[in-house]
Amino acid sequence: MTSILPWEREGVFCSDEALLETGRSVILDEAAELTRAAERLGPELVRAARAVYQCRGRVVVVGIGKSGHIGHKIAATFASLGTPSFFLHAAEGPHGDLGMVRREDVGLFVSNSGNTAEVLAVLPHFKRLGALSIAITGNTDSSLAKHADIVVNAKVDSEADPLRLAPTSSTTLQLVIGDALAGMVARLRGLRSEDFAAFHPGGILGRRLLTRVADVMGPPEQLPKVERNVSVKDALFEITDKKYGATCVVDEIGELAGIFTDGDLRRLLERGGVSALNHRIGDFMTRAPSVIEAERLAVDAVRMMEEREITVLIVVDSKNGKIPLGMIHLHELLKNGLV
Repeated sequence: MTSILPWEREGVFCSDEALLETGRSVILDEAAELTRAAERLGPELVRAARAVYQCRGRVVVVGIGKSGHIGHKIAATFASLGTPSFFLHAAEGPHGDLGMVRREDVGLFVSNSGNTAEVLAVLPHFKRLGALSIAITGNTDSSLAKHADIVVNAKVDSEADPLRLAPTSSTTLQLVIGDALAGMVARLRGLRSEDFAAFHPGGILGRRLLTRVADVMGPPEQLPKVERNVSVKDALFEITDKKYGATCVVDEIGELAGIFTDGDLRRLLERGGVSALNHRIGDFMTRAPSVIEAERLAVDAVRMMEEREITVLIVVDSKNGKIPLGMIHLHELLKNGLV
């Protein structure tokens, strides 16, 4: 006989509006707990962050159950922001994994009750080594809180699920406290975006933060360039050949004087007809074109194109912003996954 799930029983019905209200209530209840914690937490959070910053080893995040799942994420966040860290499952610790812990490490113990037997069994090992211990717990009267070196209060008034029983608000607060500590330590380290990218070289974040304009711009021989005295007709051959939909216009000594684009050509033909193709391009170019230095990040080029609603930028030398080195097109940025 097939069992009937609770929500399949006859008479159990919940409207879309009621369901939405439940979802919103959970979100708002958890947000309220976070707000209360932000107002309550103080010097202990600073002490914990400075302790991690001064740590010569690694942050060892200890937990089990739902708090263990949160511990995995906290350890990953620390590592992502440049603090060596790993997760130690409290039940596995006494069975050999404590061999990974060193005196130079800092233990970050995550337990809502603060009385979880498996977590408490790990703490004495840190004490014997002389490794500092930090507790993130919702019970400041617990055994964990009494024996840890630093205690961060993660107490919540109630859980957010409809029964007020499942770890919801408590685990969310644990996670946010972990994020707060990781962020504080990153600030103490003076972490830069370049440093962050170095920890994520294989992903899109790393690519966006490591790729320079020089890495994606066309080669110098592919740069469309004409002198300002040539005719518009002759400049069209350069535009067509180099396939950027534009050409740099330079003066007699090779310094940038302007740019002439497909859009400029359309406007010129609308005003003067085909005969306008015989005019000097310098008379119809766009002066003060948008440029970017070769050493700038490619994401800066994307931002400039979006803000100015253009598709090409002239790349110039950072030492001499008047000499064009190349050109970068939106398509090249797209091809490299930067848009």
